[in-house]
Amino acid sequence: MKKTSLLLIVCFFSFQLFFAQGAPDYNGGMKVKLNEEGTKYFRIISWAQFWAQHNPDRPLDGNGNEQSDLDFSIRRARVLMYAQLNKKFLILTHFGLNSLNADNMSAIGTGENSQLFFHDVWGEYQLTNDHAIGGGLHYWNGISRANNQSTLNMMTLDNTRQAWATIGLSDQFARHMGIYLKGKFGKLQYRLAINDALTDNLQVNATPTNGAAIYSGRRLLGSKEAGRAYAGYLDYNFLDQESNFLPYKVGSYLGSKKVFNVGAGFFLHPKGSVSLDNNAELQGEDVSIFAVDAFYDAPIGSNGAAITAYALAQFNDYGENFTLGQTYETGKMLHAHLGYVIPGSKSTKFQPYLHYTNRSIDAIDDNANQFGLGANAYFSGHHSKLTLEYQNTKYGSFDAIGSITLQAMIYL
Repeated sequence: MKKTSLLLIVCFFSFQLFFAQGAPDYNGGMKVKLNEEGTKYFRIISWAQFWAQHNPDRPLDGNGNEQSDLDFSIRRARVLMYAQLNKKFLILTHFGLNSLNADNMSAIGTGENSQLFFHDVWGEYQLTNDHAIGGGLHYWNGISRANNQSTLNMMTLDNTRQAWATIGLSDQFARHMGIYLKGKFGKLQYRLAINDALTDNLQVNATPTNGAAIYSGRRLLGSKEAGRAYAGYLDYNFLDQESNFLPYKVGSYLGSKKVFNVGAGFFLHPKGSVSLDNNAELQGEDVSIFAVDAFYDAPIGSNGAAITAYALAQFNDYGENFTLGQTYETGKMLHAHLGYVIPGSKSTKFQPYLHYTNRSIDAIDDNANQFGLGANAYFSGHHSKLTLEYQNTKYGSFDAIGSITLQAMIYL
């Protein structure tokens, strides 16, 4: 079984290597100018990520049957469009699906598992050349660079899951409904937001207890008392200045820029969690998440070599002894990743990388550790690439789980 699974992975790799050839010149993608000056236009971006994942440690299914070591899935399939009537006004819409596989597909695509939904829908007004205000379902998040990560140009196979620290708790898939202010003062960029917190979240059926909080403040205490969340992120651009036209942070520039940023951010949700006091009455607990991080991406010499490095320290307080699904915990997290573009051909680039995450978990008085080793093959930058990664995760006293994933990505 294992030999067959590995053979299929190799075949899948070869298939995508042959067919996943992006255009050699991107030239801004699909952008349509509606006037001669180019101030009125719309742009469409589309991308898809296909996964083949080998995991010999998968648990039994709901009927007690063993599951295959090898699975195929569409990790992401998205379409994003933004348009400007003029330099003052912008509207953006972004829809798609995530993690579509044989277990959550529906027979004719219309069942309760249908995953196509809006990720972003917001409008923006330019206040000055450097500052703008906007509102809607948006991705102008706080906390860290990783919590604002673009899924178009990640260096690692995927983002650190716990860095997206509020998905399904206070927001819809890392997007809040609210208003934001963004801009820059010289080399200091900022984003601030006031948002409505989600009511029907991942703990919509959870019941509070004494000694352990659940993330159900808005549902159980009401929107007036626990309905608002506040977020912000600031980063100082020491070298090349990054664009903040859109909120999505680049994972790796492959040496095309020389960037060194240091940032800090926060997320606050007053009475976002609840628990029972000694009299079995509901009490609200404030949710607070803080982080500091640093990002470096630069060419090395003139032969195409480059380095990408990122470090993050995140401090999570979801309430007393909060834990949910081995993903969200009150405690702290340290994460780092490092990648190196091997010098060589301009058309094809290879980038080995490694990443490591350590999490402390108050509820179980123990740690979780994750290690990953992988490599990217770029055929047209991030527009056409393959990623192969081995990942090993150890959570508390549970046995470590290892997996091998191959990703093929097209971005137009």
